[in-house]
Amino acid sequence: MTARKKRKGTGMKGLTIKGGHKRPTKKGAGMTAKGVAAYRRKNPGSKLKTAVTEKNPKGKRAARRKSFCARSAGQMKKFPKAAKDPNSRLRQARKRWRC
Repeated sequence: MTARKKRKGTGMKGLTIKGGHKRPTKKGAGMTAKGVAAYRRKNPGSKLKTAVTEKNPKGKRAARRKSFCARSAGQMKKFPKAAKDPNSRLRQARKRWRC
């Protein structure tokens, strides 16, 4: 018999736009504060935070934004279909983060 690994959390399962956990694409995509709180309850130890939306963040928030923009730029390459669509969740989230 093989031992099964215990799953730590449920990930994004159950977090919906209708439930107020995620923003609709027209409002900039991404997660809401309610969604982040729900995710952190389901995944103890998580450090998930909401988007950095201010114009000139300082310190750690600036570094978080720079990191997100770099990661999402990679997603733009990986998913060219989403990159071309101005209403895709990816493009809207990048716009909200001011990438």
